[in-house]
Amino acid sequence: MVKLCCLALFLSPLAFAGAAEFPEIPKEYLVQADAIPDFWINTVEGVAEFLDRRVSKGEVITFGSTAGGRPMRAVVYGSLRQGHGTTTFSGARGFGNIRAYLGPDHEKKVYMAIASVHGGELEGIVGIVNLISVLETGRDLRGREWPSIVEAASKLDRIILVPITNVDGRARVPFRMLRHWGKDETVPEYFNTGGWKDGKLIGWPTCKEFIPLDFTKTQFPGGYPNDAGVNIQHDDFFGRPQPETRALFDLAAIERPDIILNMHTGGPWTMLLREFIEAPLMPVFEDLYRRVHTALTVAGLRATTDAARESDPSRMRLGAFNLSTALNLHCGALAVLIESPSHAASSAVRDGKMFVHTPDDLVTAQLTCHRESMRFLAETGGRFRWAK
Repeated sequence: MVKLCCLALFLSPLAFAGAAEFPEIPKEYLVQADAIPDFWINTVEGVAEFLDRRVSKGEVITFGSTAGGRPMRAVVYGSLRQGHGTTTFSGARGFGNIRAYLGPDHEKKVYMAIASVHGGELEGIVGIVNLISVLETGRDLRGREWPSIVEAASKLDRIILVPITNVDGRARVPFRMLRHWGKDETVPEYFNTGGWKDGKLIGWPTCKEFIPLDFTKTQFPGGYPNDAGVNIQHDDFFGRPQPETRALFDLAAIERPDIILNMHTGGPWTMLLREFIEAPLMPVFEDLYRRVHTALTVAGLRATTDAARESDPSRMRLGAFNLSTALNLHCGALAVLIESPSHAASSAVRDGKMFVHTPDDLVTAQLTCHRESMRFLAETGGRFRWAK
């Protein structure tokens, strides 16, 4: 298997649509890997073409539009929940029975996953596109069969997949794959969180200090914000949310999913983060954490081969209030943020050496997370049973 760092030997200038709008981007940043795998589909245009041409078992829906007027699309499988409950989610929690919110078919198991809340984070998009391929054909876009995913999906009643959530941000950084920069995360960070007028990185967590971000103060605003400058991971959820957030809330209210995976990029290894959600769901999160991290460890995609250590949820501190929190409190779903390593830089260390995740590694990790989460939902029964 060719390691991703080797792709840096085959470089070509990047046909970068955003460069015309942001001419001050350093030219050396505008380079992408020449040998890009066919399965690495993640641009707005590439995903749209894939959905239009390759989806037949599922249904492609448009459920909203972005601040910049771009359509937000999802692929759905199975049957929608029928009927409605008699109260809100909050009311059902106060009443003490989640069925009052979920409605007459409360036992249905509904799975939802979203990617690219931050437009420069590509791995989750690639993962969902390959998951759709598995659901359509039984194989991912590498030709690898995933009967375990097909079986798990067959035990669910409804699946909702959103390949690109922040379409504005993704359109702003329309490369397919950057060259690999080794341990230096400057370039992928620049295209994600942006750079100030002097070229210095806005960076994390400073990017969260300025919402909305004033584009006139940036050399390049990055893919974090939508066209209104808002990082929807930290939107004004209870005030005046952005159209992307509103569309997600409306979709979640209709679908009432049991679980929502929020796929991001930014960790040294693929990992679940402990988000700030309802306390009664924390034991459920920990069970899912153990399952997913054990599977990743067995696949050789964690820092060690010690499954007990790698799957210990006590090592994960409680996160901040964000989109996952808001979705949980909006519709009761177990909302889980999953971080992926970047294809463009590596901070992972294994056995004292830098570990570079190949494109194959990244897709396998993404599909492993979806498979184990689907299995978990199928076997545990979803929010109705978790509430007990």
